Amino acid sequence: MSRVLILLAHPALHKSRVNRHLLDAVRDLDGVTVRDLYEEYPDLHLDVDREQCLLGEHDVIVWQHPFFWYSCPALLKEWLDLVLEYGFAYGEGGDALRGKRVLTAITTGGPQESYGADGLNRYTIAQLLAPFEQTARLCGMEYLEPFVVHGTHSLSQDAIAAHVAAYRGRIATLCA
Repeated sequence: MSRVLILLAHPALHKSRVNRHLLDAVRDLDGVTVRDLYEEYPDLHLDVDREQCLLGEHDVIVWQHPFFWYSCPALLKEWLDLVLEYGFAYGEGGDALRGKRVLTAITTGGPQESYGADGLNRYTIAQLLAPFEQTARLCGMEYLEPFVVHGTHSLSQDAIAAHVAAYRGRIATLCA
């Protein structure tokens, strides 16, 4: 059984239409550890040693967040910058994450058709997530196909429920 660490980065989870439901759907799965970074670090000062220790205890890392300005919320960026340091995650002696798997789980306000050469955002989600993929690869991790929920501002409750069920299934599969 694999252990899954979900690192949620949502600065206003109470306002979330989708992320909080995704998170609630997987909290009770065996092998899943949930870390709400904004709840854990309200002062925005990360405990790098603790975060690195948690990475060592898990096989799969999930970066779950809303897709803000073609990237992640600030605290997750800070987490990436500080926790995945030289000598730990990459570089000489930096093989602590080698062989682990990483999943990006994101929500977007825009509809799926807005992500592409002819869409409003001009680039595909895969192109926009390239820095996350390269970060994982630099650390020797396997980058998994992202889990994406598009158009969160206009989703019906039934559509949200379908995405929630799909996310639970995806995370449960990663735990197996």
